[in-house]
Amino acid sequence: MVTAQDALTVLLVDDQRLVRSGFAMMLGVEDDIEVVGEASDGAEAVTLARRLQPDVILMDVQMPVMDGIEATATIVREDIGKVIILTTFDRDDYLFDGLRAGASGYLLKNTDPDDLADAVRAVGHGHALLAPEVTRRVISQLDTVPSSPQAAQRDSRLDLLTAREREVLGLMARGLSNSEIAGELYLGEATVKTHVSSVLSKLHLRDRVQAVVLAYETGLILPGE
Repeated sequence: MVTAQDALTVLLVDDQRLVRSGFAMMLGVEDDIEVVGEASDGAEAVTLARRLQPDVILMDVQMPVMDGIEATATIVREDIGKVIILTTFDRDDYLFDGLRAGASGYLLKNTDPDDLADAVRAVGHGHALLAPEVTRRVISQLDTVPSSPQAAQRDSRLDLLTAREREVLGLMARGLSNSEIAGELYLGEATVKTHVSSVLSKLHLRDRVQAVVLAYETGLILPGE
């Protein structure tokens, strides 16, 4: 039985009241999730996050006063909540900018209620929320992606990793979980967790979202692979 003290707290941020109400209704039926506040723009979101210290913030991008990207960067910098970017996906650059600002993941606004709740749980418990095919679509727009796998060998950031850690990073970028990586490389899951932690530490990355972005930026994984 989940108590009120154990429930994940959520702040909803969107300039449309109807959207906020819809998400609040979706999450309101979950015993382990509690919506503790709503904000209509990024500036209000930052103010409420400072006061409420929510576990997860569902953040729209296009809003008045302060947009969701700037608000996300401030919230992550101040460490006052984990952010899931909400997008209608007509602007891929917004999604990528959100990840760069420190968001722990993203959702499409037409997501199913069960997927919304699972996303909140995943991010609330410290996991990154990734959809590899969407991440590839975003990163494919970057001019910084090298044109060939050989270019990855010249990126100094990858020199910090062992050959095995590069393998693990590549599989992370394709969206594999730790257990799936373990099966792919014939390793124990505990060993994979150690490699993942080492990759994040060596590359000074906060979570798997940033690891995926870096894998594409360096050319370790190319869009469409």
